[in-house]
Amino acid sequence: MSSMIHGLRIVFIALIGTALAGFLLLFSVIMIEGKRHDVKADLQAIAPQNVAIVFGAGIKRDNTPSDALEDRLIVAARLYHAGQVKTILVSGDNRFKNYSEPDVMRDALVERMGVDAKDIQADYAGRRTYDTCIRAKKLWGVDHAILISQDFHLPRAIWTCDKLGIESSGASASLRPYMFAVDYRAREILADLNAFINVYIWHPGYVGGEFVTDIDP
Repeated sequence: MSSMIHGLRIVFIALIGTALAGFLLLFSVIMIEGKRHDVKADLQAIAPQNVAIVFGAGIKRDNTPSDALEDRLIVAARLYHAGQVKTILVSGDNRFKNYSEPDVMRDALVERMGVDAKDIQADYAGRRTYDTCIRAKKLWGVDHAILISQDFHLPRAIWTCDKLGIESSGASASLRPYMFAVDYRAREILADLNAFINVYIWHPGYVGGEFVTDIDP
């Protein structure tokens, strides 16, 4: 009898845990997806800001941007040349030898897209959305920004940056169909939950550093 009661308790706890996880997942998705109204495909509809933040999205073996990253850079350059942003903060990963997303991003903007090098800041420790947002706030003094990414990522990016102190809007860089786009959208569901936990519960560590410069005076 006691073993049966113990087993029922385990089942009950498991059910409660599953229900709680399901509730948090649903709540985080609803809350973060609420930021989709801040995502704009029409760049002219975006209010000008001093800073645009471009999130890393992988580079190819020949050290050129992935398709998704190329489109993010194209949108950043369009905003820059239209006078809607003054500074572009390129944020990505460079943990591995011969792999530097920020360098590839900066080179593409300068060499192929006509952006002045002095108007680009590089964040070499933007390993994930949370890191990019909090480092932009802490190291570059960013309070307002236009975030540049694909549609499926922007609501989470906007929500995360907002919660970390950067009032944000999103410029859509979904300029073409992408391989594995369905996988990315499915992954965003769990990423929304992870973002919620990081902001409200976990407060994960990130690569810190000295204050660089105030690019959002």
